Amino acid sequence: MDNCRVIAITNQKGGVGKTTTTVNLGIGLARQGKKVLMVDADPQGSLSICLGQKNPDALDDTLSTVLKAVVEDKHFPLEKGILRHPEGADFLPANIELSGTETGLVNIMSREYVLKEYIGRVKENYDYILIDCMPSLGMMTINAFVAADSLIVPCQPSFLSTKGLNLLFGSVARVRRTINPKLRIDGILLTMVDSRTNNARNIISSLKATIGQNVRVFDTEIPHSVRAAECSLSGGSIYAFDGKGKLAQAYEQFTKEVQELEERSKDRSRNDWVR
Repeated sequence: MDNCRVIAITNQKGGVGKTTTTVNLGIGLARQGKKVLMVDADPQGSLSICLGQKNPDALDDTLSTVLKAVVEDKHFPLEKGILRHPEGADFLPANIELSGTETGLVNIMSREYVLKEYIGRVKENYDYILIDCMPSLGMMTINAFVAADSLIVPCQPSFLSTKGLNLLFGSVARVRRTINPKLRIDGILLTMVDSRTNNARNIISSLKATIGQNVRVFDTEIPHSVRAAECSLSGGSIYAFDGKGKLAQAYEQFTKEVQELEERSKDRSRNDWVR
């Protein structure tokens, strides 16, 4: 049985907390003794910046480097481009070169499988691989969907953020139907929640009553906090920046939810294998 879980953190809407979620889920899992690799699949390099690389464009080896090697069928060491974060997790950075790499994928055979092939080479070294997707449904995001076992969808409780979920789910359905039939949506994570406002409460209630009938909405809600923006400049997780704050507590609870979901999934897989 494959013991590494590959999770893509995705939403085509920007500014909903994808990168913040990737960082704090990844470090949270590492704090639980898990071996974690976070993959920055966004040419803006937001994950790389949040993990301490203030100028990712200056890096020689990134996700773009290894994907080009895969496309050209070149040998490369498995640790190529992977950096170690002081809080115990590994990450593969990205920079603007990834934009050109994504455009180039359009012209090659099996273009949807390039990231999957790379992850297939390194996944034996990890318990979890988290992919921080760009805010679009382009070729790199499709690659992430093909490589992933499941998706986590951060979503702000606002009209514009929730409006695009059906478009995302449509793309997931097409990938599941044509390329990756095992892809599942672990759930929607509500982020930047200000529970004091009627608007947020109404949208959350409506979301759970409609989409929540078919897709899990995680019990944990990530509160709106200025600490999130401040933390992104610190080069580390919320645990190192404000470990006793409400944001850290929320992400710690979310990490437990993800692990519990994974354990239930493994139990089902074991039962299916025995049968």
